[in-house]
Amino acid sequence: MKNFFNERAIELNQGAIRSLFDRVKYFPEAINLGIGEPDFDTPKEIVEEACQALRNGKTHYTPNAGIIELREEIAKYLSSINVSVDHNKEVIVTTGGMGALSLALLVLLSPGDQVLIQNPQWLNYISQVKFFGGTPVQVPVYEDNNFKIKAEDIEKRITNKTKVLMLNSPNNPTGAVLDYEDLKSIAEVVRKHDIIVLSDEVYSTLLYDGTKHCSIASIEGMKERTIIVNSFSKSFAMTGWRVGFASGPEEIINKMVILQENLVACINSASQYAAVKALGVFENARKMAEVYRKRRDIVVDGLNRIKGISCYKPKGSFYAFPNIKELGKDSQALSDELMDKAGVIAIPGSAFGSQGEGYLRISYANSEENLKKAVERINAYVHDLC
Repeated sequence: MKNFFNERAIELNQGAIRSLFDRVKYFPEAINLGIGEPDFDTPKEIVEEACQALRNGKTHYTPNAGIIELREEIAKYLSSINVSVDHNKEVIVTTGGMGALSLALLVLLSPGDQVLIQNPQWLNYISQVKFFGGTPVQVPVYEDNNFKIKAEDIEKRITNKTKVLMLNSPNNPTGAVLDYEDLKSIAEVVRKHDIIVLSDEVYSTLLYDGTKHCSIASIEGMKERTIIVNSFSKSFAMTGWRVGFASGPEEIINKMVILQENLVACINSASQYAAVKALGVFENARKMAEVYRKRRDIVVDGLNRIKGISCYKPKGSFYAFPNIKELGKDSQALSDELMDKAGVIAIPGSAFGSQGEGYLRISYANSEENLKKAVERINAYVHDLC
């Protein structure tokens, strides 16, 4: 039988993170600090709202752009971060943040268009860009700059083929958060070179130490060239509900709505009503963020007491990105050894790009008890190693 795959499908490979999780089943006693998912159940009032919607017959197709009630609530949320949008023309409800990213890239990219992506970064960005015909161009970030992507490093990599800059703040895997001054400098470069920004803000509620979320779309002259991507997955512990959204210029959102009609028609109706409730009880997100802050301190303070490991204290997300370079092992090897010999699952930094080598990604979306045990196990293993 002949090969029926197109070239893009042939080049698709499973990500390093998912490959690692295929091995996890063989280590049932291991403490999993690898998964990028809240360990909380979805708050009960949100679940009940979905159940009630189903009981009330909300089981039919919805508008391709999403139900009007949810788009109105999304517009209110965006207004709270100083981004004013028309819920009828500039908002689309999508199948999670991934759906929003996919739709945006599909309507923006022509073959050969270059997309700037920071390194280290969640590598699904690169896979998506390649599959949709674009060319990813990686922009390195450095621990010395608290892992923040810098305007000057972006500008060095801009060519006449550059079309899109992807930002992710708070960041996965580093936990870095871009503030107003960072984004203002980036905005100047973006406007100068006529680039559009895809701003992934799915961790926007998970902020610590008084840090405030700032969207680049809120900066003067940027709303008309920014697509905000967000999701209910992380903020409200709704990963399995698969509901997210995008907002941006009317002409781009319109094309995304038409494409969504052709791909999936619309988003699960009950999930959309649940999302309306989630935005109405925003206090849940704040409570979860406070829990994560305490967990962050347990992990980061504990790691910094281990000889050979140092760890920047992240301002956002639920990830720590400890530096392991003094241990003299590459990140994949140490990740494997921690799983096999210490019973701790952590993601090698190399899974997020070449700049991630020499680091591990540790998720603190786990119980305080498990986090303390995990740090103790890592400490014991590293002590024997040294």
